Amino acid sequence: QVQLVESGGGLVQAGGSLRLSCAASGRLFSHYGMGWFRQAPGKEREFVAAISWSDGSTYYTDSVKGRFTISRDSAKNTVYLQMNSLESEDTAVYYCAAAQILGRPTSRYDYDYWGQGTQVTVSS
Repeated sequence: QVQLVESGGGLVQAGGSLRLSCAASGRLFSHYGMGWFRQAPGKEREFVAAISWSDGSTYYTDSVKGRFTISRDSAKNTVYLQMNSLESEDTAVYYCAAAQILGRPTSRYDYDYWGQGTQVTVSS
């Protein structure tokens, strides 16, 4: 059983930055991965970024490339999402997810555990 605890969401002006954190507790497989998804009102949950614990490979959706950076702290079983140059379109509830075995990083159906979500609101 794995639990994910997210933090770092909040209100920020366009062009600003936030860093989200997600700490995982419990047992995960050796080749697990963690990622971030987001869901805006009236929209499906969409992939944002992911990272593999086996080789550190990272994956991003096109709309955040160059602005967001996903990273890990293996000792703390924690994943971070550094978000820079935030835009109003980034406003959403952001969810941390963990996969026992990371297959397709961009697919929400390949993840086994989910955090409670943290609200990110970008204003003008």
